[in-house]
Amino acid sequence: AGLDRFKKTYPEKYLDVGIAEQNMIGIAAGLASEGQQVFTSTFSPFQTMRCCEQIRVNLGYMNHKVNMVGLASGLVLGMLGYTHCCIEDISIMRSIPGITVVSPADCGATVKAVLAAIEHEQSVYIRLTGGAPNPAVYLDDFDFTFGKANMLREGNDLAIIACGTMVNNALKAAELLKEGKLKATVMDMHTIKPIDVSIIEEISKSHNLIVTVEEHSIIGGLGSAVSEHLSTMNQKPPLLSIGLPDEYGPAGSYESLLQKRLLLPNQLANTIANRFFSI
Repeated sequence: AGLDRFKKTYPEKYLDVGIAEQNMIGIAAGLASEGQQVFTSTFSPFQTMRCCEQIRVNLGYMNHKVNMVGLASGLVLGMLGYTHCCIEDISIMRSIPGITVVSPADCGATVKAVLAAIEHEQSVYIRLTGGAPNPAVYLDDFDFTFGKANMLREGNDLAIIACGTMVNNALKAAELLKEGKLKATVMDMHTIKPIDVSIIEEISKSHNLIVTVEEHSIIGGLGSAVSEHLSTMNQKPPLLSIGLPDEYGPAGSYESLLQKRLLLPNQLANTIANRFFSI
């Protein structure tokens, strides 16, 4: 988990529970019940799915506050296969009451999310995607508030809402779309729960197409969260949800899996342009 420096600096504040993730959540909840500020960290499928009942009962139902960090979510561990890839965690975690779900766009946003989680009243799941080096989206200091999206680029034709590593790919796709005379707004929807409903309503009034892009299953993730709110609105543009299909695939490198799932910037631009001009 990259915590060796922390372990050496603060040995009394570090616990290694081994390959016992369910116990990790139980221990974390116990410490939290005594007023401790607790972070847990392991690979995303084990942080969320292996511990799902413990998270549901100890954090959701019993309302103990724990900050959970899911490492290497999405497809970055593709060479290890779908036991280590995680395409279901957003849908699972946002279905549990009392859990805030965050997917930072880059390393700077991850720092902001950790600091915000410390001050937050609810349990937080921080979903980390991508590998090293992780492309920087934010080059200067910026505001980061749970539940409030950041607008990174403005256009008046269509709006792209992305999270995690796909924010960088969405920005690159928007540049390619500009060459085809399409002007795209790009939003970093770093918080999937609670989602920023005000910005969804705002862009719905001024854009002809909304696109969601995520390194997660198209079922239950960012696209689903956006569509759930759009369904309550009388007037809204079409929605194109881009993500991972409802299936598991073969193992492979990160780049090859992104390419297979049409998540590279040029592929995103082609998919979006085809959908826009078919409206």
